[in-house]
Amino acid sequence: MPRKKRHRVANMGQGHDLKTRDDRPVEILERGEIFMFYRPKVDREEAHGPDDVQRLYIVLRPESGERPVEEKQDPLSGKEGSKKQESGDNSGERVGASEGGHGSQEVNIEKEPLLRLLVMGKKSLPDPSKRSRPFWGFVEMVATRIDDVKEALRGEDYDTLTRGHRHTTEARAVGEGIYRILRHKSAGKGKSSSRNHTHLVYKLEFPREDEKNEPQHFLNIEREASFLIQIKNPDQGGGVSGSSSSRFRGLQSKRRAAFPAHLQGGFGQRGFCPADPPDFLNYEGCEFLLIAASDDVEEELGLELETESSSCSDLMRMFEMEDDSTAILRPLLRGTWA
Repeated sequence: MPRKKRHRVANMGQGHDLKTRDDRPVEILERGEIFMFYRPKVDREEAHGPDDVQRLYIVLRPESGERPVEEKQDPLSGKEGSKKQESGDNSGERVGASEGGHGSQEVNIEKEPLLRLLVMGKKSLPDPSKRSRPFWGFVEMVATRIDDVKEALRGEDYDTLTRGHRHTTEARAVGEGIYRILRHKSAGKGKSSSRNHTHLVYKLEFPREDEKNEPQHFLNIEREASFLIQIKNPDQGGGVSGSSSSRFRGLQSKRRAAFPAHLQGGFGQRGFCPADPPDFLNYEGCEFLLIAASDDVEEELGLELETESSSCSDLMRMFEMEDDSTAILRPLLRGTWA
């Protein structure tokens, strides 16, 4: 197979990518760091296996891309707006907490933080051995303040009318590494082959390979993986079309993202479109599908990912954590349930 001279690209914590194949027409749309978390079920202090997991989260922190300036939702919309109201508005009223992101604001991802908190509908990532099965998810929060994401992952106590007092524990970090969002032109002949699609690929730095990796195994968090990523058209209600529609009911209409016209126009009459540009993911209520493509990124896409091989977790620095023995970090650093 034709090989290409390797070109290394590096920046901060986003690692390196080495293009190794001439016959893989891929373009990098975005580079950054990826963090994965799981939350134990309500009223359980720890998870001892996959049946104890309530929810799986992914946090993407883009750091560079095809364009240094990305477009995100208006800072006064969605949960991001409700956080600003709580911290600085005179009314003290929670506004837009259950509504999707809308409006627009430009953010230079090379100069200021941008974090996306994604929620997976299933309690795991797609199984690489079942490549035709899509997994639904959505963007829960978009923030430029790290504290907002920390708050969303904390535990809380609350009361319900039917079950009384309930308690959720803090989410556990279970993976840290680097990711890329890629534009991939289909090979072959014919009109359909010329349509681009997009991949979300990642490679873990933590936990280390020599750790147990127990929760990672059960949650399908491989050392590296490639997923096709598709964005759902918010103007087309209901679940995913086709035989799988019953599995993906989707968000209620008021919680769906309201994309700007130039992004919404990318769908045309289609129910889904590629994550091109990745700005789609900068709107709370953006729904997406992940479809397992490969657990060998280089073989599939001709791109080799290299992490920074740091002795210290970037998550610990970003979240200002000092005690690496806490339950929150045990799955990440030791590869054990907590």
